Amino acid sequence: MEKSNLRIIVSSLFMVLCMFITLSIVAPKAEARAFFVFGDSLVDNGNNNYLATTARADSYPYGIDSATHRASGRFSNGLNIPDLISEKIGSEPTLPYLSPELNGEKLLVGANFASAGIGILNDTGIQFINIIRITNQLLYFREYQQRVSALIGEKQTKDLVNQALVLITLGGNDFVNNYYLVPFSARSREFNLPNYVVFLISEYRKILVNLYELGARRVLVTGTGPLGCVPAELALHSRNGECGADLQQAVNLFNPQLVQLLNQLNTEIGSHVFISANAFAMHLDFVNDPQAYGFVTSKVACCGQGAYNGIGLCTPASNLCPNRDLFAFWDPFHPSEKANRLIVDKFMTGSTKYMNPMNLSTIMALDSTT
Repeated sequence: MEKSNLRIIVSSLFMVLCMFITLSIVAPKAEARAFFVFGDSLVDNGNNNYLATTARADSYPYGIDSATHRASGRFSNGLNIPDLISEKIGSEPTLPYLSPELNGEKLLVGANFASAGIGILNDTGIQFINIIRITNQLLYFREYQQRVSALIGEKQTKDLVNQALVLITLGGNDFVNNYYLVPFSARSREFNLPNYVVFLISEYRKILVNLYELGARRVLVTGTGPLGCVPAELALHSRNGECGADLQQAVNLFNPQLVQLLNQLNTEIGSHVFISANAFAMHLDFVNDPQAYGFVTSKVACCGQGAYNGIGLCTPASNLCPNRDLFAFWDPFHPSEKANRLIVDKFMTGSTKYMNPMNLSTIMALDSTT
């Protein structure tokens, strides 16, 4: 009888040990933080594939260097910034919110709500017709939370969102595809440039406050890159390869005011919710000295046509460079995957010149202790 009891106790202990080992293997995956993405084509990973719009990247040669070598809707030859951030935080890539595959447990990974062509303002990108304006992206985020609540309950959904990492990228299109889209655009007749920037910042404030009210507590907010230096702008406005002065002036007004806004919001909240990512400095490093980063050029796009390969869209008929890693720009507007990797490295470990008040590695370390 004693041997039988001993056998039962040993068997029970063995089962408990197996369960402990199993849980210790599974737990890190279960605890991986969710990731949410809002914004424009720099971070869209395929939502526009499901929309009747011209702002899409769902055909060759987009995605030529991805694992499948097929276009996925990312405006890249391979991975984009959200993909690489997911890699760094140990999570699987988020799916586009409009993807029919985004259901069940995949919802717990997070979602990408971004849509190419959009801006801070709802009249930005009107030429693309059917895109997900930022106001609708936030409505989808609310709907997402309702879907997850049905799956895991309201309390756990709130925790998932509060503990998530959020990325938002807006602003560039409000200049390129609005204020400077055509001479004497409606917005340029309404505002001079300094007042337009003040207006943009006031509208961005509403968006960020809304995001906070929806539960976001760690939000990476990227400023605009050196818009006047992209191949599309060089093709239109540059004689000798110099960056376009008007767009550079716009960026130099916008970015500092965005940082000031984020600091104000953090002070009001009493916490470092909003983290400034200095996309201008990140891009300018390889724009000014491409060779130092292994590029042969930062002026000519890998895929395009005309001067600097900066005219029109990247299509199967475009000029296509044989080695994408040698080009800082993939198409007339968007960085190559290699450039995106350099940018995300700065997100992770960059000094306060690039990430203010802290980089993503510091955020991850801090959040792992709370």
